[in-house]
Amino acid sequence: MAHQAGGQRPAPRPVPDTCETQGYLQDYGALLEYLPCPSLVVDRQWNVVMANRAFESLFCGMRAHPTAMPGDNFLRFVLFHPDAGQVLGEHESGWCLPMLAQLRSALETHGHDHELQAVRRDIAQDPIMEAAYRQGLPHWIRAVGEAATRLDGAVRLLHHPDPRHGRVECRIVEETPRPLRELGYRRLTMVLREPHRPAAPVRRPRRPRGPASHLTVVPAAES
Repeated sequence: MAHQAGGQRPAPRPVPDTCETQGYLQDYGALLEYLPCPSLVVDRQWNVVMANRAFESLFCGMRAHPTAMPGDNFLRFVLFHPDAGQVLGEHESGWCLPMLAQLRSALETHGHDHELQAVRRDIAQDPIMEAAYRQGLPHWIRAVGEAATRLDGAVRLLHHPDPRHGRVECRIVEETPRPLRELGYRRLTMVLREPHRPAAPVRRPRRPRGPASHLTVVPAAES
């Protein structure tokens, strides 16, 4: 479901040029470097404001792309970079559909945002992506529930280029201090989960038998 976007990525909005703000962001960037897990700060258009070395290492093998590099705009990377699925496991259901849901929610709140509208136009230029956004996304949400569209707390699969990790799950944790929120930013960290660490047992209610909730949004494009 990853395709090349048609337009050029707009430049990120400038950060308020005050000594206090710039100093805070510089120190916050230094703090991120102490984290062993991939962590990034994005604005509401998903432009990457800062990211640590662990994030850069996770995506170090990505080929150059004019509009969808992971260190530039994470939303565009997930949706449009042809190699995104090499790192983002279960790319369609685990990453593309939740990010399309994030885009839809952002457009509902900031419908006149030029950068978000540019992403929406690029989706509309591709029939498969457009079908996923218009038909596949609502069907998927009905199948798995609105909770699956949230990022904070979600467990996602990664194919880490470092063989010490390899195929590994990560839990996405959103933790945004007030100064970042006031700038319209959010911080997301991919906490890598040790494969041998068992998850705590959870008692789940019985569900009635029915069709499987696994979703293939659209058929693969014919070669």
